[in-house]
Amino acid sequence: MDRSLSLNRASWDDRAPLHAQSPDYGVDALVADPARLSGVVRFDAERLGPVAGLRVVHLQCHIGTDTLSLHRLGARVTGLDFSPASLEQARALAARAGADIDYVESDVLRADEVLPHHGFDVVYTGIGALCWLPSVSRWAAVVARLLAPGGRLFVRDMHPFLATLEDHTLAVRYPWFETAEPLEFDDDSSYVATARPLTATVTHEWNHGLGEIVTALLDQGLTLTGLTEHRTVPWEALPGRMVEDDDGEWHVTDGLPDVPLSFTVQARC
Repeated sequence: MDRSLSLNRASWDDRAPLHAQSPDYGVDALVADPARLSGVVRFDAERLGPVAGLRVVHLQCHIGTDTLSLHRLGARVTGLDFSPASLEQARALAARAGADIDYVESDVLRADEVLPHHGFDVVYTGIGALCWLPSVSRWAAVVARLLAPGGRLFVRDMHPFLATLEDHTLAVRYPWFETAEPLEFDDDSSYVATARPLTATVTHEWNHGLGEIVTALLDQGLTLTGLTEHRTVPWEALPGRMVEDDDGEWHVTDGLPDVPLSFTVQARC
């Protein structure tokens, strides 16, 4: 396993039990209310459209709150993640909720080695996934192999413009375009409240410009069907400079520039 993958997996293994206990993920609330959806999937639902009866694979599913929510929309869902600790929490959540969900352990860039080629009607990727990919073109090739003819990809993620900003000064500090070498961060905090600091603190990340993402999908023969930039994200990405809306999304405070904070891209095979 290369160093970036090893470091990142250790970080997500460390986060998984903390995230499952964090009120921000709302695991107990999801279990208590069979009709409840995660905030991410609630935001996505209108654009995602009906998925009842469809074969859906949720790539980089983490602890499975969004995966469970897709199941509750009627999809036949498979979740995939490279973190065994995350999958342990995801399976426990599915069991508590009485949900029949398959989970598979794999690096997302090798998902086509463990999942059936052309076996899914929808490939779904939720917020905060693409920054962990060293190559968006390799990811797009995996997506194309997983999609059945006529199948579709749905991604909502952090906007690459937001990823260029230093979160305290709002200065452009990080690259917009994908780089060969990763950006290395050392941080003992997570993006949600946790019961203790992280112990696996070093992570490797990459940014990908919108043009790079779209071009990677087009190069695989997919047809772009939607691209939307949003003024909100589902966490306080710029601490002290954002306000939470009633739906759990965050927008910048008055006086700051109106900039894109997240995006949705959709494509069809």
